[in-house]
Amino acid sequence: MEAIQSEKQTFVLVHGAWAGPFSWQMIKNALENSGNEVIALQLPGHGTDNTPAGTLHMDSYISYVSEAIEKIGRRVILVGHSLAGMIISGVAEKIPELVEKLVYVAGYVPQNGQSAYVISLEDKQSLLGASLLVSDDQSEFDIKRDDIINIVCQDGTQDVKELILANYKAEPAIPFSDPISLSDENFGSVEKYYIETLQDHGIGNELQKQMIARAKIKNTYQLNSGHTPLLSRPEELSKILQEIARKK
Repeated sequence: MEAIQSEKQTFVLVHGAWAGPFSWQMIKNALENSGNEVIALQLPGHGTDNTPAGTLHMDSYISYVSEAIEKIGRRVILVGHSLAGMIISGVAEKIPELVEKLVYVAGYVPQNGQSAYVISLEDKQSLLGASLLVSDDQSEFDIKRDDIINIVCQDGTQDVKELILANYKAEPAIPFSDPISLSDENFGSVEKYYIETLQDHGIGNELQKQMIARAKIKNTYQLNSGHTPLLSRPEELSKILQEIARKK
């Protein structure tokens, strides 16, 4: 068992689309058991928050996460899964002085002016596009029920698959199309890490490698998992996150 770190780290965990804080619970427990402080945020319009989807933008998420970190009042390790790669990038642009490290877990890494939608057009491996359903008012995205698990976590246990389906709700659509503004001075100054998922049906690994190369991320790890190692490979992922925390 790994020794408790002498210097407590603060992790802020941001969930992806069609998810909520539940997806981080096993990681949160493991990191806390190793002596860290861990905050798993619930984005507006997700989980138990019923903010109307049509009122939400990418900046709604960025502002929410930034304000949560400002309340903590010290530098944090900011971890984002999937769509939250966009969010944590925007937070690093907004408050770089409070973000010690950025960690992308199978996440989108935007270039200045890109949206998640624009990036997704490059993805030749993802199964998501063919299964996406748009609400009549175009404010929400759904995934065909029978396809959710294969896209999100095909390698999860039966309990994990049931947990995902039990917590599933439609995703606000507008933030996917909102471009992100990033600068070398702010976003570029924050140390970045990327955890690749090699069997990913949500954000293909080929696209992950392209984003890593474009962002010049030197610190990379690989998990032989589907899109959500938070739930399918929690022990492996938590060990990687602790290793990242220890890096000077």
